[in-house]
Amino acid sequence: MMMRPIWLMGLEIALAICLSGAPVFAGDKHDTHIENGSKIMITSPKDGDKVGDNFELKYEVTEAAQVGHVHVFVDNEYQRGFQGTLKGLSRGPHQITVKTTNKDHSSVTAAHAITVDVQ
Repeated sequence: MMMRPIWLMGLEIALAICLSGAPVFAGDKHDTHIENGSKIMITSPKDGDKVGDNFELKYEVTEAAQVGHVHVFVDNEYQRGFQGTLKGLSRGPHQITVKTTNKDHSSVTAAHAITVDVQ
């Protein structure tokens, strides 16, 4: 039996992750940051939680000088004017993502994503 080189197996795994559509961030899923020291973490609800169609989203930001503000996304759709509560989500799974940006919106400084199941 012929074994594939280890680098090829690593490449195959990386390609499978990219093609799966799952978000890939620096750090682990629950504590993501980018090398500038910025950090954001969704604290409530937790990844995998069952929630109602209206729920409060809580997150913590460790601000570095580059962080201007936070953007919230549901299923990759920007939630303009987000005021702390997500409302009227349809039943089923939804990906919730928070991203910090610098003041002029030119780059994301940190991001964190979870999936919730709306009941």
